[in-house]
Amino acid sequence: MTNRDYYEILGVDKKASEAEIKKAYRKMAMKYHPDRNKGDADAEKKFKEASEAYEVLKDPQKRSRYDQFGHAGVNGHGAGAGGVNFDDMGFEDIFSRFGDIFGSGFFGDDIFGGGGAGRARSRSRREAGQPGSDMKLRISLSLEEIAFGTDKKLKVKKYIKCDECTGTGAETDNDYETCSTCNGMGEVRQVSRTILGQMVNVQTCPKCHGDGRIIKNACKKCNGEGRVKGEETVKIHIPSGVSSGNYITLRGQGNAGKRGGSAGNLIVLIEEKEHEHFEREGNNIYYNLTLSIPDALLGTEVEVPTLKGKAKLRIEAGTQPGKMLRMRGKGIMGLNNSGQGDQYVRINVYMPDDLTDEQKKMIGSLKDEDNFSAKHAKDDGKGFFSKMKDVFG
Repeated sequence: MTNRDYYEILGVDKKASEAEIKKAYRKMAMKYHPDRNKGDADAEKKFKEASEAYEVLKDPQKRSRYDQFGHAGVNGHGAGAGGVNFDDMGFEDIFSRFGDIFGSGFFGDDIFGGGGAGRARSRSRREAGQPGSDMKLRISLSLEEIAFGTDKKLKVKKYIKCDECTGTGAETDNDYETCSTCNGMGEVRQVSRTILGQMVNVQTCPKCHGDGRIIKNACKKCNGEGRVKGEETVKIHIPSGVSSGNYITLRGQGNAGKRGGSAGNLIVLIEEKEHEHFEREGNNIYYNLTLSIPDALLGTEVEVPTLKGKAKLRIEAGTQPGKMLRMRGKGIMGLNNSGQGDQYVRINVYMPDDLTDEQKKMIGSLKDEDNFSAKHAKDDGKGFFSKMKDVFG
């Protein structure tokens, strides 16, 4: 299992289409195929990384969870992407899993994109304008918000579509002409032949910057960009169980593109605020409760804070310092409703250090009582880690 970004592994943008992801995987699989890299451990690693990335990004649901929560959203316990461990799979298993995407031309010249049909498909997929950039912002959440999920409204300063030209960048719809350098393709190509077949080098057109069109009369409000600086309110749902370092991707909520290009994504990074009472470990929370000596000796009923308010907790007589009491179901609901955590209460006993003479005399009278002797302390032979195992087991 890899911790690298899946989009980075395949060399595609986060807004890449399914077809582009499929094409990128075919290219990677061909480059690092075992028949072409016999005995090369690094090539084998990259081949399996690419397969793991494709396993997630080809599936809309897995891809959505990955975009929101990263690797934590798709990795099961002890497994790789989407519950599949590619480290344990052989090349034959991987090809049998994805073999349908390669076809008979896997090692043929068609994968180098030299055919006219490939150019036509590229042109049909290319959108007008230039895509906008992604944005990142941080949001701080309380433990209560994390425990049960919440909805937020965020004011975001960014590039927004120009309302004067509706994003086209031109004064009117007729103020465009086809770029003479690329003939409206938005890209220029150089074709060369090698021993491996026909190679095509594709570059963005330097004149129209990939748009395929040139503006004759630019919009005066946005100076031909099709976008202006502004502010928008974005709504976001935070599911329960997120942690610091998780992120949520809002597609199309980033900076507006130039001249009608698609908007980028807004990536919201999660930060967890320090809580007044609780410490968090996974979906469990911990609270330190300090008792008086009489309450620890005689037992009592106390109110302790929980994530939903106060709750009563019974303290048995003779409760020892360091004991951990479990309040089931009082913790955090995990991601995708994966289970409710518990609240653990650590018992501390307060030892006063400013006794009066009368108090000293009262306590001193107990020193010789048999059941107050340290020889009655129970020793179960278990160390600290064994006791913790009993608590969590």
